[in-house]
Amino acid sequence: RVFNHLNIQLRIVSCILGQTNNECKKQCNEMSSVCLSVYVCVCALSSSGSKVLVHFVNQSGVKTSVFVTEGETLLDVVIKKNLDISSFGACEGTLACSTCHLIFEESVYDKLEPIVDEEVDMLDLAYGLTKTSRLGCQVSVEHWMDGMTVHVPQEINDQQGKQEAVSSK
Repeated sequence: RVFNHLNIQLRIVSCILGQTNNECKKQCNEMSSVCLSVYVCVCALSSSGSKVLVHFVNQSGVKTSVFVTEGETLLDVVIKKNLDISSFGACEGTLACSTCHLIFEESVYDKLEPIVDEEVDMLDLAYGLTKTSRLGCQVSVEHWMDGMTVHVPQEINDQQGKQEAVSSK
């Protein structure tokens, strides 16, 4: 137990001293599952506060540039900054719709965390799907993303809203 406690403290200190979220996640994967949840929380907190510039291009082609706190999802950014993107984030990040569909530059897309099956299923419902499409609720801002541009597709497919409208009739 003493060894595990010391190991956690050393990993927390190294994370706080400037490792990226990806480095933290890699170390988390090497740790036992008992320690994992404590470590992940500390890693997530240690990188918050740094600001990254992100450019959003909405459906009308209007570019909006905002400073974003590392660790926030792109969906959170659109909502908190009240960006002019219609019908964005209908399910509020629960991975139950595709309204936070964003299109990334290929160089950025290639560096993103791997996509999970549930996100692929939701993207199958999205209009204007491209090979660099992701859901904004599944992409957390990292330092290396500074200066990136993301595009909102021309149309957003709000299946959840359509189903709610039908069921209320």
